[in-house]
Amino acid sequence: MKFSEQWLREWVNPTVGTDELAAQITMAGLEVDAIDPVAGVFSGVVVAEIVATAPHPDAEKLQICRVNAGSEEVQIVCGAANARPGIKVPLATLGAVLPGDFKIKKAKLRGVESFGMLCAEEELGLAEKSDGLMELPLDAPVGEDIRVFLGLDDSIIELGLTPNRADCLSVRGIAREAAVLNDMAFTDLDVAAVAAVNDSKLPIRVEVGADCPRYAGRVIRNVDVSKPSPLWLQEKLRRCGLRSIDAVVDVTNFILVELGQPMHAFDLDKLSGGVVVRHSKADESLELLDGQTLTLREGSLLIADEQQPLALAGIMGGEASSVCSATQNLFLEAAFFTPDLLAGRARSYGLHTDSSHRFERGVDFELPARAIERATALIVAICGGEPGPVSVVDSAPMPERKAILLREKRIAKVLGMDMAASDVESILAGLGLSVARVDGGWDVTAPSWRFDISIEVDLLEELARIYGYNRLPVRPIQDALTIRPATESKRSLSALRQQLVARGYQEAVTYSFIDPAMHKAMAEGIEGVELLNPISADMSVMRTSLLPGLIKTAMHNAKRQQPRIRIFEAGQRFIKGDDGLQQIPTLAALITGRRTAESWNENGELVDFYDLKGDLESLLSVAAGEITFAPGSYAALHPGQCADVFCDKVLIGRIGALHPSLQAQWDMVNPVYLFEIDQQPVLARDVPKFSELSKFPEVRRDLALIVARELPAADVLQAIRGAAGDCLSDLKLFDLYQGKGIDPERKSLAVGLTFRHSSRTLNEEEVNQSVAAVVQTLQEAFGASLRN
Repeated sequence: MKFSEQWLREWVNPTVGTDELAAQITMAGLEVDAIDPVAGVFSGVVVAEIVATAPHPDAEKLQICRVNAGSEEVQIVCGAANARPGIKVPLATLGAVLPGDFKIKKAKLRGVESFGMLCAEEELGLAEKSDGLMELPLDAPVGEDIRVFLGLDDSIIELGLTPNRADCLSVRGIAREAAVLNDMAFTDLDVAAVAAVNDSKLPIRVEVGADCPRYAGRVIRNVDVSKPSPLWLQEKLRRCGLRSIDAVVDVTNFILVELGQPMHAFDLDKLSGGVVVRHSKADESLELLDGQTLTLREGSLLIADEQQPLALAGIMGGEASSVCSATQNLFLEAAFFTPDLLAGRARSYGLHTDSSHRFERGVDFELPARAIERATALIVAICGGEPGPVSVVDSAPMPERKAILLREKRIAKVLGMDMAASDVESILAGLGLSVARVDGGWDVTAPSWRFDISIEVDLLEELARIYGYNRLPVRPIQDALTIRPATESKRSLSALRQQLVARGYQEAVTYSFIDPAMHKAMAEGIEGVELLNPISADMSVMRTSLLPGLIKTAMHNAKRQQPRIRIFEAGQRFIKGDDGLQQIPTLAALITGRRTAESWNENGELVDFYDLKGDLESLLSVAAGEITFAPGSYAALHPGQCADVFCDKVLIGRIGALHPSLQAQWDMVNPVYLFEIDQQPVLARDVPKFSELSKFPEVRRDLALIVARELPAADVLQAIRGAAGDCLSDLKLFDLYQGKGIDPERKSLAVGLTFRHSSRTLNEEEVNQSVAAVVQTLQEAFGASLRN
């Protein structure tokens, strides 16, 4: 937001200099990004009138001008194409100093003496480029210093506003802030209603009230758009970064900057029937004022007539209905569009305009009719015209302004100081808020232009920033805190993080938006949520898995000579459900490269599936439910190295090796192993219970079992536990053999069974009976046999 300091001081004129005013505004949360002079540093330039011109005898493109400088007439040689008798222009007299320390001296141009220089905007530092002499109004006083006449001792202040402060995207809004910061009364602009001189009205129909709760319009007939904007209007716009186009457009831009209300003017004679506010239909098109033609998506908000779209609502008008020099009749519009529903629509078409910037953040919904009246008065004063009555269509309720209770004790608690009631009321009332004293505090109602005030802390922030953050007391934070008991049945996410870090992992934090191509490769058919307003094309889908982000991080590191990677992430993944978008807390990890860091005593072995499985089992070792693994099948994972993870027979995640085709596609040299599990089952912890240690010896029996090659070892172990009886205290699978001496369709599993009784020594017969029961069960269930 750029604005002229002089323009601001027309509204409110505090007795502080430019730098102090900028400091006040910055400390109030409206950061000043830059302060620039409106013109270059120059002196000795006056208003002059070209009295006569004659061709240069020795140069085709030069003219000899006789110029009235006020106190005398001087001869100037000039090459500007628009130099002609009767116009008034800036004249740099002899001895004048122009920007860049360029001094004006008497000179000869092709043998003809010149006693000064006629100036363009560029030469005075008023513009970056100019095509000819700067033409001044015909009533400009000849001989007056141009700095005084144009008011060039002014500064352009540029603010870097946060999105919540849409109310300060106008001179009116900034003036209100400056007034309350300097304890001055703020006098709002007195906008008188312009009486209608005819009954001309255009029918207005709003079909989408939720998008456009309020729409105002007015017909103005018999205007003369060919009349130029007055210099004061052009200068005000220039100093706010807007160029002058024609009087009508200049007035609507003036209202935009002055009051913060975007407006648009249509050529009434180019409209068919009335105005319709509606959503676009499939394959409609609209040529915008900037020359580009858009193919509209279904559901975009439009201003249309009965036959065609006229404008992209809240963003930009259309070329077909635009005002031109031949326009005689106008239709002025001003509206309030729901910020939440308009947000992102401009960017979805690759557009960003001053209007969309304001509408997306929230425009005062009480302003449209007032802005119409202000614009009407200016247009009639400049271009003439006969206005009709103002039409206002309210098609939906305006945003509700609820009273917010501000507690007096809360001020002292949050701001660290007591604030006098009179100061509280003065600050809030100065900002335009309605304040009513109640027991223990105030009922405060936000005005129509403040969309960022909805709860008590918003009011406390207003008090703090206006009072002055730098004036708030600095003291240690003190409070009576009660330590809550920690539930042993739950562990924190921080503990999981620390456990993974202890095992050599590093935490990554990746974007929630991912590349559609990676989503398609990893999502296993799960539909992702596409963003309407993505940061970029490769970040346009909400992640349904954390793995794409980790893979992209691994790719980034691998391309920078970091082949040994162990990373994890704890975050949300986003899944479409019957009840809307579900956010599922998830934990994921990825490893690739060497098992250990490079060293003289290590052989450089690469990690494998069981390295990652061991890390996952360490996380799940104290989980409250029974954790089991079963072979899985995922298109993105290696078909022979992939498993589902279950907690109490409920699927909670997956683990496996990245599919070789994807590994090659993403330029990963070494195999990549990854897991992803839901956080909730991992955070539930099995509370340890003490059991008395047995004083009696244990007995171990080892069995070598021949089973089918495809039989999961977990099934065998589960069957052994069920058949061995209560005295089985430990069971281990310690060997797997396939090869010479074994049928190719079978494998050997070596298991160790440890038996112990808590109150007596087991005898040989009891142990043998348990082992026999195990062997028989395995034979019956799996056709297992003992290996010789």
